[in-house]
Amino acid sequence: MYGLKKLLTMEEERLQKLKQIVDPRLDLAPEGNLRITSSGKIVQYMRCTDESTKSKTQGTYIKKENKDLILSLAQKGYDQKIKRLVDKRLKQIQALNKDYADTEIEAIYNRMNDKRKSLVKPVEPTYEQLLTHWKSVPYVGKDFEDVKTEIYSKKGERVRSKSEKFLADMFYDMGIEYKYECPLHLKGYGIVYPDFTFLSKKTYEEIYWEHEGRMDDPEYVEKAIRKIDQYTKNNIISGKRLILTYESSTYALNTTVAEMLIREHLL
Repeated sequence: MYGLKKLLTMEEERLQKLKQIVDPRLDLAPEGNLRITSSGKIVQYMRCTDESTKSKTQGTYIKKENKDLILSLAQKGYDQKIKRLVDKRLKQIQALNKDYADTEIEAIYNRMNDKRKSLVKPVEPTYEQLLTHWKSVPYVGKDFEDVKTEIYSKKGERVRSKSEKFLADMFYDMGIEYKYECPLHLKGYGIVYPDFTFLSKKTYEEIYWEHEGRMDDPEYVEKAIRKIDQYTKNNIISGKRLILTYESSTYALNTTVAEMLIREHLL
């Protein structure tokens, strides 16, 4: 499962933060544990220690005005349970995280020499195999009848704007394969032409990149919003399988943001 390594690392970091909270609190916690008894509406708080058999099993009565001690012992009992669980899970996750790699199944095939690869059918197609097939599928993009300027990317494809050229060149320089304006059918909407389409290395699904370049044009914005909503209705969610960038006549494409999005979703 691609992405499990990242999730394991995130969970390990979360558990370490929890441990950093409860460990110091337990170091400062008072001796003993809290026992709560009740009879009807009367509640009694008892402090159990190892001083004697009676104290260990029944506890010593804590006066209600000693509320700080009651709270501290209650917190201690909770923190002890958290610590036991956190320590247990950390041990399990650290062991798995040390040994696990997202690409370990694919790596077995990739480490073979070419002669052996030709004799073997992998249990799952590798990303390179999927990418080769994905690239081989022909498509017809949108025409340029209404575009007067001619702008070409480093890949040699004609694009519609300098910003699209900048993005295309970033992909090209970073070795990221893409399709420019490959048609996509959105149920309930029709055919759209995402600016860029990719085959995700992480999920093996297609990812779409839409650059909304005229965000100060009300008519353009309305169409863009409707289209983005249709992506969502087709389960192509922004931040997962849909990447969005924007600009207006006074705000240019933020190249730092674009690079962050590339590294998060495409590498």
